[in-house]
Amino acid sequence: MQNRTPRIPQQPVPNRAELDARLTVELAAVVTGARRRALRDGDRQIDTAHLLHSLIESDPAVRAAFEGGPQLARVLGYLVQRSIGYGLRWQGSVEDSGAVPVVPVVPDLDSAVRDSGVEGWSPSAASAMAGALERAEKRGDARAGGLDLLAALAMDHECRAVEVLVRGGIDADRLAARIADASDQGVWEAGG
Repeated sequence: MQNRTPRIPQQPVPNRAELDARLTVELAAVVTGARRRALRDGDRQIDTAHLLHSLIESDPAVRAAFEGGPQLARVLGYLVQRSIGYGLRWQGSVEDSGAVPVVPVVPDLDSAVRDSGVEGWSPSAASAMAGALERAEKRGDARAGGLDLLAALAMDHECRAVEVLVRGGIDADRLAARIADASDQGVWEAGG
């Protein structure tokens, strides 16, 4: 007997250009850098630590969100250690913190990430990107920026990026609050 479950029409999958159109130039560069980092490190997918590393390297507004050079240096030091071997304990495992829904808030992001040539995102990384897009939309911006992604990463207490932040001496909740306060006051430019 055949399964007579009605077929649900699928929405057209946005291509990579459509996804990139929803990101600032700076955030698109971050995604490219995270993809390269994951490939270079031999990881199967872009995870939140790759995104954090690329954000800090690429986006001056993200660097400004930290409370000074020593704090930022500790986080970067930890990320470098991870990229030269510490992260081996993460290889071969899927990052899914469970703190953020695996199905992103932005319904087409998961398929956009999976099917647009940006293949290989961890569920936590895809959820963080969805959170960044949602944050930008709530602010009335068509494009998400680096601070949007940093805030989304900092809110998922179980993701690898927050593990890196905590080991670097950063209070993730305080960082997310600083970003929200600064955005409300227009201190940092959301797009980087």
